[in-house]
Amino acid sequence: MKTKNLLLVAVITIGLGSLLTSCSKKEGCTDLTAENYSADAEKDDGSCTYAVTPVLPASNTITVADNGSGTGTTTWTNDNIYLLDGFVFVNSGQTLTIQPGTVIKGKPGTGANASALIVAKGGVINACGTVTQPIIFTFEADPLDGSVPMTTTGQWGGLMLLGDAVLNTVPSSQNIEGIPTSETRGSYGGANDADNSGTLCYVSIRHGGTDIGAGNEINGLTLGGVGSGTTIHHIEVVANADDGVEFFGGAPNLKHILVSNVLDDSFDYDQGYRGKGQFWLAIENANSDRGGEHDGGTSPEDGTPYATPVIYNATYIGNGTSRALTFRDNAGGEYHNSVFHNFGKGIDIEDLASGEDSKARLDAGQLKFAGIVLSAIGQDNIVDNNGVDLSGHASISNVSTTAASITSANPVPGAALGTGTASADAWYDNVTYVGAFDGTNWAQGWTLTFP
Repeated sequence: MKTKNLLLVAVITIGLGSLLTSCSKKEGCTDLTAENYSADAEKDDGSCTYAVTPVLPASNTITVADNGSGTGTTTWTNDNIYLLDGFVFVNSGQTLTIQPGTVIKGKPGTGANASALIVAKGGVINACGTVTQPIIFTFEADPLDGSVPMTTTGQWGGLMLLGDAVLNTVPSSQNIEGIPTSETRGSYGGANDADNSGTLCYVSIRHGGTDIGAGNEINGLTLGGVGSGTTIHHIEVVANADDGVEFFGGAPNLKHILVSNVLDDSFDYDQGYRGKGQFWLAIENANSDRGGEHDGGTSPEDGTPYATPVIYNATYIGNGTSRALTFRDNAGGEYHNSVFHNFGKGIDIEDLASGEDSKARLDAGQLKFAGIVLSAIGQDNIVDNNGVDLSGHASISNVSTTAASITSANPVPGAALGTGTASADAWYDNVTYVGAFDGTNWAQGWTLTFP
């Protein structure tokens, strides 16, 4: 289900050093919050260390409501808990900074009474936690002691970022679902693919997805028209009642993303999303739907620019009955060096009787699979919607059906799943292993899924 509600978060402005991998770049710790930060380092080598003294639980709760003036330009500090009362916006021209270790909670409510954090077009959120002090978004009654079951969903809204990047819709800007069209701060989409909505890192978004009406729930992290100038990495969305991360057009780039135990799709895109992704992990429970639901356009379906994101090193773990990926409504895209494990069905690609469709994108080389592993797939490894086998297509290469020694409890493979091809694009880490992990679990310690 596509809920186009905008929930935005406040994030601390910390320029994390580049994660780009290039042999010529100086390695070291690029995290400004680390004890051993190196001002000379251009490539993070994983050596960052942090203070061992944890931030004490905040005892003071500040309720945040929005009368139209937004949050203002302000900093939320980790000695307080911030309680969202309804839709709270970071207005255009405002910057919300959130310190590492800060907890933001949402009050319960549905429909117009839902609580969410929404970064409006022109607003900025700088929310950057650390491995030892992640920023947590959750619901009001969460005691934060690990006692809330992973099956607890829909307790508040979620986090939304709205930007000025290009959509493939008519008109070229839209209003995010769940927010009345009379609310101008709910608008997203424009003409600037390099738009910058701020920084999100080491953020855990928990137990969201409240119903906003007509059976529509809010996504954990909604990205509407977000541009490539926005920095997003090390994000967890867990136990959400709808999708984990949903992209509505734009070109945001995301690295080290974990979605677990959501009730719909883990990763969902449409309206011409064209960003980059690497190290994406999806872990389904018994009630989850697809690992990825990928649509190209909505109104019109064949609108341009086409959806053509490029994703490297994904690991999607299904529930044994769901489908790994669906491409439809003229969606393109690429998956490289990725593994899809324990799905009832594999990858399906829509082939219509006429007009533009995802099969046309496959034929044009705008939909590709290279160096992927299909492990424990019940049926239909790669097919069109009529069941025709597409595994021999020219845009599909180096597909293996090797059994992957991974589980929902341990997504790190016990043995290498094969060798892929690294991207020539410097944004991606220069690795050739298949899947999101190589020996260690980067989600361990800062997420609810892997505490």
